Amino acid sequence: MSKPSDPVARADDAARALARHLMALPHAALAFVDPQTATPGISRIAFGLAADGTPLTLISALAPHFAALSQTPDCALLLGEPGPKGDPLTHPRLMLRATAEFVPAATPDREALRETWLAQHPKSRLYVDFADFAFVRLRPRAALLNAGFGKAFHLEAADLLPGAKACET
Repeated sequence: MSKPSDPVARADDAARALARHLMALPHAALAFVDPQTATPGISRIAFGLAADGTPLTLISALAPHFAALSQTPDCALLLGEPGPKGDPLTHPRLMLRATAEFVPAATPDREALRETWLAQHPKSRLYVDFADFAFVRLRPRAALLNAGFGKAFHLEAADLLPGAKACET
């Protein structure tokens, strides 16, 4: 019996462009492993991109995903929103596999991250400097783009972040 071929295509230029468009959204759903129960958890997060295109978030130590990512940095994000009409499953969405990397407060580039973040999320100026908040880089590993009915693509980190540092899978 022959092995069925993978129905998911390798990324092309249009898929890479759509993935990068979805990565420009201001929020995402973050999947993580709960350290107390070892079960999956999910949370909506503010989402942005660092100047080099690396996905970024700002989270409070009070949030359950802070402890989760501190213990198990492997995570996944879902980016994309259903449109106002039609079946929600026909709208594009990106599932991004990543590794969370907390940015120490004393890191020299924190101020640049802060300014980039505030340009994307100006309302966070109210709390960005609170001691319990930390920036977290979400280093891409790979992604799956569902570009609509019958259009799915595998993407590698380089497809998402040309020239940026990415984790090896």
